[in-house]
Amino acid sequence: MEIRELQLYLNLCKSLHFGKTSRELHVSPSSLTRTIQKLEHEIGASLFDRDNRKVTSTVAGIRFREYAIQALENWFELKRELQQTSDQLSGKLSIFCSVTASYSFLHELLDQFRALYPSVEIQLRTGDTAATIQRILDEEEDVGIAARPDSLPDKLCFRAISQSPLVFIAPLTACPLRELIDDSMQSGTVLPWQRIPLVLSESGLARTRVNLWFRDRQIRPNIYAQVSGNEAIVSMVSLGFGVGVVPLLVVENSPIGSKVEILQVEPQLKPFSIGLCIMRRKLNSPLIKAFWDLSQEHMGGEVV
Repeated sequence: MEIRELQLYLNLCKSLHFGKTSRELHVSPSSLTRTIQKLEHEIGASLFDRDNRKVTSTVAGIRFREYAIQALENWFELKRELQQTSDQLSGKLSIFCSVTASYSFLHELLDQFRALYPSVEIQLRTGDTAATIQRILDEEEDVGIAARPDSLPDKLCFRAISQSPLVFIAPLTACPLRELIDDSMQSGTVLPWQRIPLVLSESGLARTRVNLWFRDRQIRPNIYAQVSGNEAIVSMVSLGFGVGVVPLLVVENSPIGSKVEILQVEPQLKPFSIGLCIMRRKLNSPLIKAFWDLSQEHMGGEVV
């Protein structure tokens, strides 16, 4: 079996969709099908169960996936070890983070890394920061920027680079919600949370902490919308859709941050510890180790 065949197979394991894998890796559906059939013939077992509606991995497929991951890692590590100098480092480095994190933390670091290792292809993907930890654990990305979870998996290595309070934000635009908040502030009463629509993250650490905050106060939150991405929360709040919860860092860097107000809510939510995270064993890769070491020089931060 060939390296390209293993790459096609692992992408299909992730997408569970022949058409999507064909498009992403620029191969015809028939060629992809033949590749999977060839792998199944070589190992003597079916890797996928497929019908007209869905594709799922078999027990043999799940076991073979672990082998394929390790085989590819060993291959790329061997290639890197054969390079004689650090200037010759090459390959791909995938990074996942939110839009805010990309320019708040990565800009100068990536600029320095590219100057030192011009042959390395950097793949920067942005999205909901709540998905970062799982994407690293699933080995979809090499490096991520995320809030440190309350319980950090042993297989992850985390370098703290900043801390940001988690804050409630409200619209400054004139609207019924703004009037309700102003009335409570002027009278010095607690916000009537049952009447306040909330715009919250679909999942992730922020959502967990908000849920606990309301549960501890025996309040049933009035959830108006659940969205992915802190930037989207700021946008919806600025338009008057509800009160949101985001890291202060997002508000400070948002182009519409001036259109929302940070509410002084007691007790405050536990702040975020933001940092780089990778799979611990991937520090054996010279390429990833080079990025990790440079991040230490550039950002500092405690490693756990």
